[in-house]
Amino acid sequence: MNPHRAYKPVNEFDDTPVKLPSQLPPKSDGKTPHVMIVGAGIGGLFLAILLDKAGISYEIYERAPVVKPLGSILTLSVNVMPALEQVGLYEELKAISLPQGGAQLLYEDLELAIELPAGNTNNVFGYDMLLFCRPKLYELLLSKVPAEKIHYSKKVLSALQNKEGVMIRCADGTTYHGDILCGADGAHSAIRNNLFRTLKEKGVLPSSDAKEMSKGFTCLVGTTSPLDPEKYPLVEKEIGIFSQIIGRGTRYTWSELNIAEKRVCWVVVNQFASLEESERMKFRNSEWAPEINDQFISQVRDFKVPGCGTIGNLIDLTPSDGISRVYLEEKLFDTWNYGRTVLIGDAAHKLLPSAGQGAVCAVEDSIILANCLYDLESLSQPHIEAALDDYKKQRYGPVKTQFDQSKLNAMILNGQTLLERCFRYIAINWVPESMQMKNFAKAAEYRPQVSFLPLTPKKGTAPVLPQKPSKRYEKEQELKRKTLKEQALAEQSPPAATI
Repeated sequence: MNPHRAYKPVNEFDDTPVKLPSQLPPKSDGKTPHVMIVGAGIGGLFLAILLDKAGISYEIYERAPVVKPLGSILTLSVNVMPALEQVGLYEELKAISLPQGGAQLLYEDLELAIELPAGNTNNVFGYDMLLFCRPKLYELLLSKVPAEKIHYSKKVLSALQNKEGVMIRCADGTTYHGDILCGADGAHSAIRNNLFRTLKEKGVLPSSDAKEMSKGFTCLVGTTSPLDPEKYPLVEKEIGIFSQIIGRGTRYTWSELNIAEKRVCWVVVNQFASLEESERMKFRNSEWAPEINDQFISQVRDFKVPGCGTIGNLIDLTPSDGISRVYLEEKLFDTWNYGRTVLIGDAAHKLLPSAGQGAVCAVEDSIILANCLYDLESLSQPHIEAALDDYKKQRYGPVKTQFDQSKLNAMILNGQTLLERCFRYIAINWVPESMQMKNFAKAAEYRPQVSFLPLTPKKGTAPVLPQKPSKRYEKEQELKRKTLKEQALAEQSPPAATI
């Protein structure tokens, strides 16, 4: 290993040295990057796991003293199952999950609108869609990342980059250096805000990126404590049954889903009547004061659910610290990378949760970014920029498809405007089940795998898009095969004659 590289943090605008208390840059072999990941969420943790397997050094910087994920429903589709198998997480995930079973759409009096029975998707796609509570996945990922790699209470205030590297400065006065900065810090990303501010000053920020995220809904979410199966037979089922209820004459929709450990996840969604109301509620409820939550709860307590009586009953069965109120925001940003900085997950694209693709997209981002970094040719600025450009080129199309599907699903499941109610009626009554399955199969074709690990063999009968190979990994495997062949020949050859 070479000694610490001669790296002096410099402001890229005026080349003035930054006079801050600064740690030494990490040691480098001149080829393998050191990645600074800001944000210890699902995307950041999964990226860390992949970088560790790739032999790429990294550190994670998390603004919170302790990360507390929302106690909400989380879904991982077949798209990421092969990669989870590659890294040894698939069986552990199954142990904390239930497979997706049937789904039903009902009206507020529990009149059935449409029912989608559980099909044997495992034979077709090779995997089940898995349902679980978000904290369970977070705990699983966190257990795979060395504790010393995560630095908590590190609120990033600014980031500077130049041809030598990148530096972040935190609120506690500490600074850190690396070759690549990854913003995995969520929808209100400090790294994205810092990057966009820089690009705006340079006059190169797309006008679309300067606009705020759309906020059409707010919701209350929670997961109950383990329930008594005699009182709530729903929790004994070995598959997750999703029930979506549409309010009539109201802007509310709500849902119920049984998950592992005899728990039930529930969600109540309120659609804003206008953009003005959205902005007004944002100002009033920036910290979701308890009295505001109590008002929300009082309005929804009597909403009926098929498995557990009412939403109020589910709320009473949920620990108070397991209830959260959040905005449902959406935006697909145009800028995902610049220089040595790159964004993944909600920092690059915030999807509505209606299609259950937010966590899926974050995992897929991590896979493709890790693949690109593994094939990085050198630590030069042009090679790093080329790798990050390739990451966005591979990911933008699939994310756009998932973004549009999430918006469409939100119209069907949560929309309460006249247009959305008409659209829901058409989707329920006129779209054949065969077309729905065809669309699902099309979405399941994209299953990116980790290119520097042995690939998971194709499962199921449904088609899968080809995997982009890693040139570096192919060369390494060819060298291994050649070495093993030479060793085998040497072992088979008779010993040289002696005189």
